Amino acid sequence: MTDIAPTMPRPSHDQAVPARLKAAGLRPTRQRLALASLLFDAGHRHVTAEQLHGEAGMSAIKVSLATIYNTLHQFTEAGLLREVVIEPGRSYFDTNTDDHHHFYVEGTGQLLDIPGASVSLACLPTPPEGTAISRVDVIIRIGPARA
Repeated sequence: MTDIAPTMPRPSHDQAVPARLKAAGLRPTRQRLALASLLFDAGHRHVTAEQLHGEAGMSAIKVSLATIYNTLHQFTEAGLLREVVIEPGRSYFDTNTDDHHHFYVEGTGQLLDIPGASVSLACLPTPPEGTAISRVDVIIRIGPARA
């Protein structure tokens, strides 16, 4: 007779999203659940608040742009998303919260992941007294190659 350890059933999608929000300390409201499904069901991706608002509208999710911004910032504070600030007033929200960097394609606005180990920084400045470096974000701006 072979002993096989019982496995826990994998949570269904209907259970996984609320559990993910609860684990991050967020109450799984109807709007948060709907937006979390839009954000995380497609795997790792980068989205602006305006893009998510458009996707919500196409999915018949009635939510204001202000609520989208609030939810994205709540998800970021809870560690579910990473905000990537391209320039003042232009942010993307990244579902990949692992250490990594980005190429920013000027002209198209596309953001592409760069594995964290692919970027090497020889020397970082000493932070001011009483502070510590929490993260280093590298954004490499790219455009069409010139002949």
